[in-house]
Amino acid sequence: QVQLVESGGGLVQAGGSLRLSCAASGTIFGRNTMGWYRQAPGKQRELVASFTQNGITNYADSVKGRFTISRDDTLYLQMNSLKPEDTAVYYCNCQVYDTIGAVKFVYWGQGTQVTVSS
Repeated sequence: QVQLVESGGGLVQAGGSLRLSCAASGTIFGRNTMGWYRQAPGKQRELVASFTQNGITNYADSVKGRFTISRDDTLYLQMNSLKPEDTAVYYCNCQVYDTIGAVKFVYWGQGTQVTVSS
């Protein structure tokens, strides 16, 4: 069983920076994509950034140029130039694919709160 544990959230002023980390316990078998999602109060959970094992990254338009996703044994999200609208609970996600590319497993972390004050 794979568990994802996030850390690094907190309170920061607008214009500041935070770095989120996501560590996986257990071995992830198979091709996978890891990513960060966020959910603000009253809103749907949305993709912030993702990183495939092939090194392909994808960002939401709202964070392009400000956030950087990276991974080694841990998944990171470097968040710069933070805005109040970035306030949300940030979740780490891992999707594991089968041999034909269908999603076989999906794992979620427990979430970490990011609050950006104006």
